[in-house]
Amino acid sequence: MKRMGSKKRPFYRLVAADTRYQRDGRFIEILGYYDPMVKPFKFVVDREKAIKWLNNGALLSETAESLLRREGIVQEYNAAKQNNKKTTAKDTGASAAKTV
Repeated sequence: MKRMGSKKRPFYRLVAADTRYQRDGRFIEILGYYDPMVKPFKFVVDREKAIKWLNNGALLSETAESLLRREGIVQEYNAAKQNNKKTTAKDTGASAAKTV
C-alpha cells in the first residue's frame, strides 16, 4: 500500500510493486485505493487486476490481505486455485488410466 494524502489525512493506493522499491516509491500498477478517513471507510479495488497479480505470485501485506479478504477477493482466488488443483488431479488420473 502506498501512502498518500496530506499530514494527518492519510489516503492509500493499493499497488503492485517490486519488493526492492521503497514503500511510497516506484510501483508497477495501481489496483485500487483505500480511504480510512471517511466513515465507513472507502475501499475500491479492481477485482480482475488483483486476482491477476495473485495468480502471478504477488505477496500481500497484512493490511492489504485483510482488506481484500473483506471484499471476498482472497476467497475467490483460493476457490479458483482449489478448482485448478481438482481438475489437474482428474486430468492426470484419466491420462494415467489410458496409458495402462
